[in-house]
Amino acid sequence: MEKINKLEITARYAETDMMGIIHHSVYPVWFEAARTEFIKMTGISYSKLEKDGIMLPLASLECKYLRPVHYEDKVTIETRLSKLTYARIEFTYRVMLMGNVMAEGSTMHGFVDSSTFRPVNLKKLKPELFSQLTEMLTQGW
Repeated sequence: MEKINKLEITARYAETDMMGIIHHSVYPVWFEAARTEFIKMTGISYSKLEKDGIMLPLASLECKYLRPVHYEDKVTIETRLSKLTYARIEFTYRVMLMGNVMAEGSTMHGFVDSSTFRPVNLKKLKPELFSQLTEMLTQGW
């Protein structure tokens, strides 16, 4: 099973700021798109998880901006699973352009019941999914 997902995005004009570079607020949106594609590698979608009563609210977000990305740059967002417990999951991201790391970040999410928003144990509720995610854990790039 793949451990790293790669999503290609072409930077849009609407995502730029007055300096002509991609605005810092865009990177979390790119992370979300990349995370959604990563989850699909398990054979289940975010919407299916939500229909099954499990949500993944954001608990923390970190992004380090290393180099600017400009309009029409074709970047690749690499996503990997970096931590997993019964109640939490962490994804790590790298925004790449022609072999250079432009930005890197991470998001931490909790597994919660969609009706109560109380934490749930993913291993008990979805043991097959938890097993798949465990196999996808990586120790680094």
